Amino acid sequence: MFDPAMLEVLSLSLWVATAAVLFSLPLALWVAWFLARSRWRGKMVVDALVHLPLILPPVVTGYLLLIGLGRNSLVGGWLADTFGLVFAFRWTGAALAGAIMGFPLLVRPIRLSLEAIDTRVESAAATLGASPLWVALTVTLPLALPGVIAGLVLAFARALGEFGATITFASNIPGETRTLPIAIYTFIQVPGGEGRAAQLILVSIAVSLAALVVSELIARRVKRLQAIA
Repeated sequence: MFDPAMLEVLSLSLWVATAAVLFSLPLALWVAWFLARSRWRGKMVVDALVHLPLILPPVVTGYLLLIGLGRNSLVGGWLADTFGLVFAFRWTGAALAGAIMGFPLLVRPIRLSLEAIDTRVESAAATLGASPLWVALTVTLPLALPGVIAGLVLAFARALGEFGATITFASNIPGETRTLPIAIYTFIQVPGGEGRAAQLILVSIAVSLAALVVSELIARRVKRLQAIA
């Protein structure tokens, strides 16, 4: 059904989306905790910045990434010369674009889960001698796990379907940055490519639905375990 080029697009897309959510998860956990527990009045500014990618046109986000992390920019040049880390026109750039566009969808469910936790449970664990880090790992994070799973699925789906920021920052390079949405757009522009585009559209729908079903099953399993505990 699929030729090697289409399989390459699918595997690259899954890899880019997975890398995007995994590398952004630690920061998302910290930001969500900060927004849920901090009493600093200025956190409204942080909240606005977190959700800014949802408001800005994706092309604008991609252009800002290009001028900020491009090979000829100050930061991008330093990263390339010092660590050999290049984002522009690489799969790493596609992953970064997907991570930024999906970051708000990753942070919000985690924040809501943290806000729903009864802090008296954490206080009880602390009074028994548990350190703040141990309380976070053994009490807070397990209770917030359904929100973490929901955020991961939403961010994964957003990174998998990201187009505007990716094509602006990472371009359309076969085998390097041509993800599913970019490949679909490319096939639509080519005479006779509608069939291949339709195949990738069906794959996109199937992968997205599978991710949602799996996340729902995991979330239900986690809730059952929490109820037993």
